[in-house]
Amino acid sequence: MRDEEEAGRRGVRRPWLWPLVPVYGAVTGARRWLAGWGLARRRWLKGPVISVGSCSAGGAGKTPVVLLLARLLTKRGYAVRVLTRGYGRRSEAVERVNPAGDAGWYGDEPMLLARRSGAPVFVGQDRYEAGLLAEQEPANDRIAVHVLDDGFQHWGLGRDVDVVLLTREDTEDALLPAGNLRESLGALRDADVIVLREEELEWTEKFVTKVRRGARTPLLWVVRRRLWLGMDLPQRPVVFCGIARPDGYIQMLQAKGIEGAEKIFFADHYSYGEADVTRLLEAARRVGADGFVTTEKDAVKLSATMLKSLETIGPVIVARLELELLDEKEAMDGMIKRVRVMERRRRGKASRQTVDR
Repeated sequence: MRDEEEAGRRGVRRPWLWPLVPVYGAVTGARRWLAGWGLARRRWLKGPVISVGSCSAGGAGKTPVVLLLARLLTKRGYAVRVLTRGYGRRSEAVERVNPAGDAGWYGDEPMLLARRSGAPVFVGQDRYEAGLLAEQEPANDRIAVHVLDDGFQHWGLGRDVDVVLLTREDTEDALLPAGNLRESLGALRDADVIVLREEELEWTEKFVTKVRRGARTPLLWVVRRRLWLGMDLPQRPVVFCGIARPDGYIQMLQAKGIEGAEKIFFADHYSYGEADVTRLLEAARRVGADGFVTTEKDAVKLSATMLKSLETIGPVIVARLELELLDEKEAMDGMIKRVRVMERRRRGKASRQTVDR
């Protein structure tokens, strides 16, 4: 794995923390080894669990893939429930997300999932407890399937399939705390499905070939990404966002012809306040902007009062990222075959037993 190590060194963001990387890598590797041998305690829900995760700490695009899976599974007749942690939220309760509620209470990603997925979303630090609450939701004679958001490193809840995202930036990153990876990309050997971006396929597919060597073969999914912006776009907008990897977002905007008169970046999961709105307004006036462009994840955290203030400059355009799964039927059929309980229940046979684990 020399290539992987060299790629990691190129992705060092905090070089002064590099001496701690081997320690961090040993700990995360030991946790995955223990889980692989069944030595980490896991609890299982009655319904199948499909996890969406990545090796990176953020910015791989997990939320759009959760939305894609929720849509495709619903289209196939499953009753989808989304389970998520709700990073940075004010509440510590395990609860169902109210789509009309406060993003600060539930978390920005749970709120976005609740508004976009069309499925009930359950939030909780303990995803098993969130799943138990989800299983009280009526399924109306459909098979209930849990989609677990950001679950690749979550060992407390058992899952039937691990869908893992890989980006080119991941292959050039380093482990925490020097880089942005939560564990080595060698963990991809445990994936059931690896999701690649169409525009990065030439690079990432070669990398996947290396980690697949001598291991079980995961399915490969390729997604096509499109940014939807609507009509009547401002000509000189202030572009702002609080996401983990803003560079890719900016490149997609530029591909749409939007350069931005000013770009302002906040920390990932940033909670906006009036002072931030004042900063955005001052920047817009300084550069002669005629509106704003931001992400869905940021927009759910802007109150009606904040939006009204920003709209004194011009429209606030919310860029929506849409995913399309290439070879959709073949890809979904392949995954469902790996989730034996979904196949068996679809044929009307007995429900899953513990021995199926």
